[in-house]
Amino acid sequence: MHNAYSNCCGLDIGVKNGKVVGVRGRATDRVNKGRLGPKGLHGWKAIHSPDRLKYPLVRRNGRLERASWDEAMNLIVAKSKELQNHLTNHSIAFYTSGQLFLEEYYALALVGKAGLHTLHMDGNTRLCTATAAASMRESFGSDGQPGSYADIDYTECLFLVGHNMAATQTVLWSRVLDRLAGPNPPQLVVVDPRLSETARKATLHLAPRVGTNLALLNGIQYLMFKNDWIDHDYVSKHVVGLEGLKATVSDYNPKTVEHITGVPAEELEKAARIIGTSKSLLSTALQGVYQSNQATASACQINNINLLRGMIGKPGCGILQMNGQPTAQNNREAGCDGEFPGFRNHKNPNHIADLARLWNIEPIQVPHWNEPTHVQNLLNYIESGSVRMFWISGTNPLVSLPNLPRVRDLLTRPELFVVCQDIYLTETAAIADVVLPAAQWAEKTGCFTNADRTVHISHKAVDPPGEAKSDLDIFLDYARRMGFKDKDGKDLLPWTKPEEVFEAWKKLSAGRPCDYTGLSYELLTGGSGIQWPCNAEHPRGKERLYTDGVFFTDIDYCESFGHDLETGAPLSKAQFEAMNPAGRAILKACHYLPPMDEPDEEFPLRLSTGRKIHQFHTRTKTGRTALQKACPEPEVRISETDAARFGVSDGEMVVVRSRKGAVELKCRVGRIAEGQVFIPFHFGYWDSHDGRARAANELTFDRWDPVSKQPLFKSGAVCIEKITQPDQHDAAEAAHVRIPEQQSVTLSKVATQDAVKAATATEDLTIRQRKLDVWLGETYEGALALLGIYETLIPSIVHDPEIESGLRVMHRLADDMRAKLEPQLAKYENKDKKKEERGGNEVDEHGHHSMRRAHALRDALFPCSDNNDGDDGNNETTPGPRRTQYQVLETLQALVVFLAHIQSMVAALVPTAQALWDEGFVEAVESAQTCLSRMRAWAAHLVEMRGPQTLLVPF
Repeated sequence: MHNAYSNCCGLDIGVKNGKVVGVRGRATDRVNKGRLGPKGLHGWKAIHSPDRLKYPLVRRNGRLERASWDEAMNLIVAKSKELQNHLTNHSIAFYTSGQLFLEEYYALALVGKAGLHTLHMDGNTRLCTATAAASMRESFGSDGQPGSYADIDYTECLFLVGHNMAATQTVLWSRVLDRLAGPNPPQLVVVDPRLSETARKATLHLAPRVGTNLALLNGIQYLMFKNDWIDHDYVSKHVVGLEGLKATVSDYNPKTVEHITGVPAEELEKAARIIGTSKSLLSTALQGVYQSNQATASACQINNINLLRGMIGKPGCGILQMNGQPTAQNNREAGCDGEFPGFRNHKNPNHIADLARLWNIEPIQVPHWNEPTHVQNLLNYIESGSVRMFWISGTNPLVSLPNLPRVRDLLTRPELFVVCQDIYLTETAAIADVVLPAAQWAEKTGCFTNADRTVHISHKAVDPPGEAKSDLDIFLDYARRMGFKDKDGKDLLPWTKPEEVFEAWKKLSAGRPCDYTGLSYELLTGGSGIQWPCNAEHPRGKERLYTDGVFFTDIDYCESFGHDLETGAPLSKAQFEAMNPAGRAILKACHYLPPMDEPDEEFPLRLSTGRKIHQFHTRTKTGRTALQKACPEPEVRISETDAARFGVSDGEMVVVRSRKGAVELKCRVGRIAEGQVFIPFHFGYWDSHDGRARAANELTFDRWDPVSKQPLFKSGAVCIEKITQPDQHDAAEAAHVRIPEQQSVTLSKVATQDAVKAATATEDLTIRQRKLDVWLGETYEGALALLGIYETLIPSIVHDPEIESGLRVMHRLADDMRAKLEPQLAKYENKDKKKEERGGNEVDEHGHHSMRRAHALRDALFPCSDNNDGDDGNNETTPGPRRTQYQVLETLQALVVFLAHIQSMVAALVPTAQALWDEGFVEAVESAQTCLSRMRAWAAHLVEMRGPQTLLVPF
């Protein structure tokens, strides 16, 4: 049997009388070679915890009560269909985990993307590994770790950035310790604001200020260029973007970096020399990068450093953008968070057609109009009321998400229907409407993949307690009850066993970077895990990617066209094509920007949250084992200097306060840089007995990286307040750091009684009106106004034959656009809504003048034109006085602005039409988009052509 915790180690499970009685590491496994860390050795004990969820629970009269599976699932299906009917499928959202098996993620992906055709699916992998995936897409064209754990055994230099391996991956750390204690130990460069156990073993420890990783990494690259520590032959053949990167990092000399980061210039130079001159280099990163300021940009710089040295795809040389959970990689592969199944590109029509073929549905039904919705936007949609069902599986957002006060408010709203699928009554399950008891890893069969692409199988060893079911069985049951079918009328998810799902997944993975076609349950059983890609070319897996210097950046193959690292805006196919990567890696450059929530006099310390060695995530499992005794409560760690400044001592209770909230914790002094604060994020309230607020996310902000959308847990400013009163709990009460009412550890949901809640929810659903017809009507009005503009402009600049001729073409394009939009407006017009005659001054319930904005903008931009409401495009105009060339330029510039207004309206309609699965509507708005692009190109060209002469020559 195989399983693991955060490293995906191979282990054997001991069973006696139907119970797990112990585990041992599997000596033949390539990941752990028989070793197990604290979580692997002790985590199995939580399987038989007496507070396991054994039966479905349904909320009645404000309390969760035992129910049958039929009752629970029928309630979920009834709510799903009610929401489908009133608010569309896009009112249903899923939030999953890094704890399920590959087969379960793939089934869930089909439920969401092929059954409900929605993009509203994310996972708590968003909180820990979204940046890892994003950085590899940006640099290499696709997700997929280049390196191998075996590289630790060969490398001459380990570069660990924001990765406290001693606490997060103890088994992997033991391999590092073996090297450090053996012959020819590698040099170890560690970047960490704290003096962690990993940093204590470092050849060189760099302790930058929290949030300044990018400046530090730019500084290392500055020195690499300065000292010519570049493999020019490799870079010339296998990399693009060199000159842009060199220009960007030229601003980051050691003194500048010291000013930003606090790292002494001589230490930066020493680090660059070690990294730049070592004969091999293995670089890793984890949450110190991913959950910090400019996360994706920083992770890309780590990729850059290895690429500049040509140290990728070789023994001892590589990059491991680490995962924080055992099956986070599978979540990404299967497409249950920010990706599409098989690392496919949603902007590539061939990739979408491929998914449609494999799922036997129409291509337009594959949701590809945007990137999948990240969890912060899901919360925004819950707040606005457009998401009304939230299905949470295997995760605990009421402890793990940032800005807990807001999360509690949203997830306990009466109108939100919450389904929670878990193994214990977590803080989140306690406020759910339906709770589904799930099986744990030893109680089901499935595959899982770790950070170096090693695939394991975990065989069922024991039965789950009571009526608990595997996550796979729950998702398949939901699909059957919902009646999801393919286009031939067959079951969309026809499987009954995990192996059947695995075989279907293999077909979907074929030809993609994560190719599983050579794997099977039989091959994975009894020995070691095997790395993907595993196929006919690599029947025993492939240890390292990019051994031939060919990356996944071919325009027809890549998973993503990339993003602007500063703004987060996705790049177009044309922009990607202009870089011409064609199988070469991309050096992505970015300037440092300070974190938004910087310390000040009131909040003078920088906050960072993270892990402890003995606990995992929100302690759902580890808190129910002996590991709890080794780490029983949260603590705040500050420096000796800061302790003296605030008059607090080691072991004393203090209040930590941010602009969002406050907690009361025990203070630990030392082993952290001045001005920094560290709090573990594991602790919530399910086992709290003293009433203190202690969850780290009471303090954090809901801000995220612009590219990966990963929350910035390692940012924000806090202050430390000494508790001076003798009675600490009275002091805590005065400091307002009690457990919030919504998170009291009872089964009561902070909501109205069921009858009132149901009546309110039903009334709310039936009185709603969507805004598509308003937006579409405004777009149509813009086309009509544009026709009037063209007819008004003709006499205004009639003496210019070139413009006059062009305007006749523009008029035809505008009329084509109007003709395409008109039948769509008729189709989607709200027939129940009384409208004034089109072109009138309709006011909706929010007081918005919805049909006149285009005309108001036209009148503002063209005040001298004869705007006699030429809405039908046939108004007559009288030639006005001849305009100067400057006035002509102003008029053309006004046209560019007006066209941009209409194009932004159409830009919202393109994905909307796709989300409606209406091919006629899609064709109409795409045609309108093409017409507008041609018009904007014509107008912009005239502005550029006339600008110099008009602006430079006096007249």
